[in-house]
Amino acid sequence: MSTIPERAAKRQRTVKTGHDLDTVDFETSEDVEVCPTFDAMNLNENLLRGIYSYGFEKPSAIQQRSIRPIVKGRDVIAQAQSGTGKTATFSIAMLQRLDTNIRETQALVLSPTRELAQQIQKVVLAIGDFMNVQCHACIGGTNTGEDMRKLDYGQHIVSGTPGRVIDMINRRSLRMY
Repeated sequence: MSTIPERAAKRQRTVKTGHDLDTVDFETSEDVEVCPTFDAMNLNENLLRGIYSYGFEKPSAIQQRSIRPIVKGRDVIAQAQSGTGKTATFSIAMLQRLDTNIRETQALVLSPTRELAQQIQKVVLAIGDFMNVQCHACIGGTNTGEDMRKLDYGQHIVSGTPGRVIDMINRRSLRMY
């Protein structure tokens, strides 16, 4: 009888991609649908406008394989090299799942550095530009009063560092919907 890790390893397969990514291998534990275009992902029209306005023409390999499963609520662990669109991948998926009519925090992104939290905020705001999305970077080294005011106003997405996020939770300023 095989163990769980052995069974999982047996299900794992390597997928060779076509076109300009002939040399890229993908390992997946189950069949993953590949969406060759953003239009094929059935995304919100205003989100698509933001994606194209941001400068994307077609999804990268990681975006083709990760956005739909994340939107469907699946647990996804995705790893790719720098500059392949990982931040945009989870940002697009978060934005697709948002209900912008509800002015409450619906998504929290924790980052190890202030710079990364701010970068994520900028990407979310840029891609979500046509959705009227509210996103705040909750990071150390900034005014806590300003964080509390922004959070009280209502932010759909909070991108932050662990220390400041836990501080805002303890102050009861950051609450998840």
